[in-house]
Amino acid sequence: MPETSRTDTGRLMEMLSVSLGAYYGDFTAASARENLTASQGKTLSVLRRGPAAMRVLAELLACDASNMTGIVDRLEKRGLVRREPSPGDRRVKNVVLTTEGEHAVDRIRANMRTTREGLETLDEQERATLHDLLDRVFTTRPAASR
Repeated sequence: MPETSRTDTGRLMEMLSVSLGAYYGDFTAASARENLTASQGKTLSVLRRGPAAMRVLAELLACDASNMTGIVDRLEKRGLVRREPSPGDRRVKNVVLTTEGEHAVDRIRANMRTTREGLETLDEQERATLHDLLDRVFTTRPAASR
């Protein structure tokens, strides 16, 4: 039986599965310490990058638009986000992270001890390499595949 390489695509996918499972377990526990669901925490994290329309949030979080409305309603009630008219189309409402929402994201990230400890085992060059690889694999895509 042929030996499988450590860099075989299937093994890399398995390692990503294990890694993401550990990350999301850590993220979910840190969100819960802020009295947030994982979906609410993910919404705040996405909004840390900048305001987003409800439709865009629903697409990014892979959830139904009606579910996204409920998530945003609860976050807005807690003062973590607010809705604003979109500058490009006033019919569209953008969801914007408030200062308290930014602080909540900071606390979630600070409480992700397992993830932080794992990343802190890397030196600066390894961190840069990991960042570049993750960016290349998951963020930067050729125009044809978008």
